[in-house]
Amino acid sequence: MTANRPQPRPGVLDIAPYIPGKSTAPGVDKVYKLSSNESPLGPSAHAIEAYRTVGEHLEDYPDGASTALREAIGSVYGLDPDRIVCGAGSDDLLNLIARAYLKDGDEAIHATHGFLVYPIATLAAGAKPVVAPETNYTVNVDAMLQAVTPKTKVVFLANPNNPTGTYIPFDEVKRLHRGLPPHVLLVLDAAYAEYVQRNDYEAGIELVATSENVVMCRTFSKIHALAALRLGWMYGPGHVVDAVNRVRGPFNVNAAAIAAGIAAVRDTAHIEYSRAHNERWLPWLVEEIRKLGLEVTPSVANFLLIHFPDVKGKTAKEADAFLTKRGLILRQVGAYHLPNALRMSVGTEEANRLVVKALADFLGQKA
Repeated sequence: MTANRPQPRPGVLDIAPYIPGKSTAPGVDKVYKLSSNESPLGPSAHAIEAYRTVGEHLEDYPDGASTALREAIGSVYGLDPDRIVCGAGSDDLLNLIARAYLKDGDEAIHATHGFLVYPIATLAAGAKPVVAPETNYTVNVDAMLQAVTPKTKVVFLANPNNPTGTYIPFDEVKRLHRGLPPHVLLVLDAAYAEYVQRNDYEAGIELVATSENVVMCRTFSKIHALAALRLGWMYGPGHVVDAVNRVRGPFNVNAAAIAAGIAAVRDTAHIEYSRAHNERWLPWLVEEIRKLGLEVTPSVANFLLIHFPDVKGKTAKEADAFLTKRGLILRQVGAYHLPNALRMSVGTEEANRLVVKALADFLGQKA
């Protein structure tokens, strides 16, 4: 039977659209957006200056290869720029990887509470997302390895993971890699790597450098605070870089993002300033919220997952509504199979204290 209008390819309409965290609270004078893991400190002053300078030459196409940006990243991290690909956020790169390495009938593995872009990118490529169970909101390497089949082509690993904030040590990452067939691509999504202060953590540069089937993705949206510009990068083996570049749009990174990214990655003082702010307020929030009787998943990133009881009047949905009326915007994570939790970004001192006070009021306690 002939359709009476164009039809998307099979599987497209099975994709649940990605819904970003809300950013408004109608009727509230001042809003504190803590729903998208953005930096509360803003970007480097040097990055802002570089961005403004580009505004004088908007008639020019950007460098399609992001050469200067790749060289800056390579200089900072000690990497070969030829093994770096830049994209419009790490989301862009995750989708490019799926397009390059997945086809109809293939499988890609991600953890239960893994980043929502993984199943979206997998389905968009015509492949099947396979979910590996977690343990205590943390990736279980054995479960991931048990999920591998002859159809597996990609394994997505967010480390640290969003929205849980948990991580697995580098030894576990290497154990996962050793257990994978050589034709399976391991994608290490290290969007929050700069925030991690653990001796047993590595973002994955070493593993990429010594392997033929591992890539690492990073972003400028978090600690560099360039979320509005959409900028990310991938480090991988030469043959993977070549494949991704063949499906990448010729100007997928704009000139303002390139200029701001170069300045941001070189501003180590601002990176340290942002990291220090997180190191001060993340443990404070965990401690104060736990004092209220709420469970908080241990986090190594710039956000935390707060669990609410499944009791009428005290649920996550009701807490979200209560907080929103005060202009405090957290993230509902029902789409991540966490209906009784809210994810909170570490904010300014003012925002952090206001959230604790509001949660105490919601629970009928004294902060």
